[in-house]
Amino acid sequence: MTAQTGRIALVTGASRGIGRACALALAKAGAQVIACGRSRAALEELDDEVFAATGQHATLIPFDITDNDAFDRLSSVLFERFGRIDVLVHAAAISGTLSPVTHHEPKDFDKVVAVNLGATWHLLRALEPLLRQSTAGRAIFLTTGASVTQGRAFWGPYGATKAAMETLVRAWADEIEITPIRAAIVSPGAMRTRMRAAAYPGEDPETLPLPAEIAPLILELADPGKVPPLETISFPDWKLKAAQYA
Repeated sequence: MTAQTGRIALVTGASRGIGRACALALAKAGAQVIACGRSRAALEELDDEVFAATGQHATLIPFDITDNDAFDRLSSVLFERFGRIDVLVHAAAISGTLSPVTHHEPKDFDKVVAVNLGATWHLLRALEPLLRQSTAGRAIFLTTGASVTQGRAFWGPYGATKAAMETLVRAWADEIEITPIRAAIVSPGAMRTRMRAAAYPGEDPETLPLPAEIAPLILELADPGKVPPLETISFPDWKLKAAQYA
């Protein structure tokens, strides 16, 4: 038995990168994983790996996170099938075009807002009733470094939407403090992902940690027996502290 045995875990952005690593880690820890992502083929590849490792299949939901009406449909389907959600890991995000603030095309700016901020609100609205059915709901949100959310040249829309997302999550966490739900915000730092490679094409990916390395932190935050802190957790800092006390 592990801390996640019998728990229902939904992961957005599960088709690749950090979301995929989180989904796989939760499945290996015993959770029934609901994997959401844009690519059905990538989700099926994830399911193959989940089945090979656990003998159980994930629940796959190809999902456009900018389709606002889809969130209510998602909530309804999940309630009928599972009745609750124990763990939410919201990893889906886009960086958008890296350019000066005033040079963004309106449609590109609107998409970054829709994916990084709007979808977070829709997700909270749709899934809070399901998280309330858990005896120890855990909601984990992926953000970015403070230097970006506080304002860095060419990262305006991405940094602004991530900063707003953090504020939204903290307000929500304060509102549901009397429930068994607890929220956490994680800044992964530089990792070997497709998003990172697109933003830093000259960087050697071999110098960066693999997304799987964040899995122990996600499992700790999802543990129903522990209460995660609400302040933003930096993965590099957590990894260093964990290594010191190992």
